[in-house]
Amino acid sequence: MPHIVIEHSTDGHGGLFDATSLMQALHDAAAATGMMQAWDIKVRAMAYVDYLLARERDGFCHVTVSMLEGRTPEQKVAVSEALRAAMARLLPQTKSLSVDIRDMDPVAYKKRLNE
Repeated sequence: MPHIVIEHSTDGHGGLFDATSLMQALHDAAAATGMMQAWDIKVRAMAYVDYLLARERDGFCHVTVSMLEGRTPEQKVAVSEALRAAMARLLPQTKSLSVDIRDMDPVAYKKRLNE
C-alpha cells in the first residue's frame, strides 16, 4: 500500500544517478523501519529535465511517501530519516535531498487489483 515516489533532476548528481538502485535502496530502507511490509511497497521514479531550485539548476532528489494514516509523528520521522540516509549514501554529490511523508485517508483511498 505505501507509495514511494522519487522525483529527481536529470543532472547534478555527479553522473552517479541510478534510478533502479535508488528505488531498491529506498524500498529496502522503508521496509527495514518496520512501518510497512516489503510486499506492500510500491516505488516509482520520475525524471525532470526542466526545473529550478531557488532560481538555480542544482541537482535534486525529492521523495514523497504516501501511507495510510495512523502512524505517529515519531514513526514518520523514522521513515523520513531512513530514506534520507539511503539517498545520501547513493547520491553524495546531489545538492538537495528531501523526503515528505503524506497521510492517505483510508476512507477515500480506493484501488482495484485485477487478479
